[in-house]
Amino acid sequence: MVAFFKELFEYSNHYNQKLYSALLEHERKLPEKSIKLYSHILNAHHIWNHRIELKKPLYGVWDLQPLENCKDLDNDNYQNTLRILGQYDLNQIVQYTTSKGEPFENSIRDLLFHVINHSTHHRAQIATEFKQAGIEPLVTDYIYYKR
Repeated sequence: MVAFFKELFEYSNHYNQKLYSALLEHERKLPEKSIKLYSHILNAHHIWNHRIELKKPLYGVWDLQPLENCKDLDNDNYQNTLRILGQYDLNQIVQYTTSKGEPFENSIRDLLFHVINHSTHHRAQIATEFKQAGIEPLVTDYIYYKR
């Protein structure tokens, strides 16, 4: 299971990095919503990593990241997740509080899968923003990555 999660996070990092380049290239043509969604992907990943490690996150879930910081933030998230995968039992239960202050608990496995699913969902929304701005969106499907 750890190897599979490593593959999923490698895939996610790969397309987040490609998306960073595309956002930078088309920054003037894109609506701010694209960068807001990209920031949200990165902030949420950061927050979930920190919840797993029982640390206070540095960012809010909807904080707008300066685009020039996003590449490094994504790589930091990726490296931190790889470290988590090497140090924690995926079945371990983590108690956390949502951004609305609600207490919950889930396994690390479920939290990490959520990060992947959440990121994929918002990359699709960014693809829609690209299309609406007349820009060819990236193909970020997992199967394309595996081919």
